[in-house]
Amino acid sequence: MKNIFIIILILFTTTVSKAQWLWDYGFSLGVSNYLGDIGGKEKTRRDFVADMKMAKTRWNLGGFARYKVHQKVSVKLALDYLRIEGDDKLSSNPARNARNLNFRNDMFDLAVTGQVFFYEDNDLGNTYRYKNGFRAYFFAGVGGFYSNPKANKDGEWVKLRPLHTEGKNYSAIGINIPAGIGFYFTVHKKHRIGYELNYRTTFTDYLDDISDVYPEDPSLSGDPSLSRRIDELGDASDFEDKGLYYSHDWGEKRGDVSHKDGYMTMSLSYSYVLRGKSSFYRGRYGHFFNHRRRGKVRKIRAKF
Repeated sequence: MKNIFIIILILFTTTVSKAQWLWDYGFSLGVSNYLGDIGGKEKTRRDFVADMKMAKTRWNLGGFARYKVHQKVSVKLALDYLRIEGDDKLSSNPARNARNLNFRNDMFDLAVTGQVFFYEDNDLGNTYRYKNGFRAYFFAGVGGFYSNPKANKDGEWVKLRPLHTEGKNYSAIGINIPAGIGFYFTVHKKHRIGYELNYRTTFTDYLDDISDVYPEDPSLSGDPSLSRRIDELGDASDFEDKGLYYSHDWGEKRGDVSHKDGYMTMSLSYSYVLRGKSSFYRGRYGHFFNHRRRGKVRKIRAKF
């Protein structure tokens, strides 16, 4: 993952020195949420946003660089730092309440996406100066992430992956497919204010450390008290009449292995457009354009 990031960064840095006027770079700030085995109301798992708990919406921040490869297409490299979170206590599903699991995951996400513009207005207000513009786009790509789920126990956040709460190993590094929609306003040719809605489809079911079943043998978990937590809610007799206590016994179902986890971000962004020509351009052609005729003003249509 580290080597891939270095290679992409070198390629982007090399290109920017050759065609600076095609670039913009900036930062984003927004919110995040997740779809997985924690959340929802009285029903079992539902796809996409139906199971998201707005009360567990958390933060997202990042930086990015974007390169225009065509009038209708741009490529974006983005690095985001975000948090996703969930707690069975917020669900109205009795079985999820009795499971009594919670998690928090601070993630790093690195992605390359292609943006295809489906609407643009390069002269907002019809001023004929082409200083302000608007573009809307769809995007999709490929990304990688670092995941580190933790559980809250007695006020302390404990790392879950090393504990093997389901008696299984899983990687902290994963691949995702980011896709969504966005737009940005260009102001005075150099400043861009944007918005993006980005949903990441992953190939793991362990962003929340919940996937399959409780271990058959409690000793397979590094901390059985964080693997099966129904006992924290009271005696077995409190749950027997609902048929919940023994449905959360060792070897029984703990999560939904048939669906992978995903996460979503909504963010506002600011970026600055690099309008200058490259050193190659200035060295070869700059002397010609520097000798302008006095009294004449050159008008150039903005390219944004």
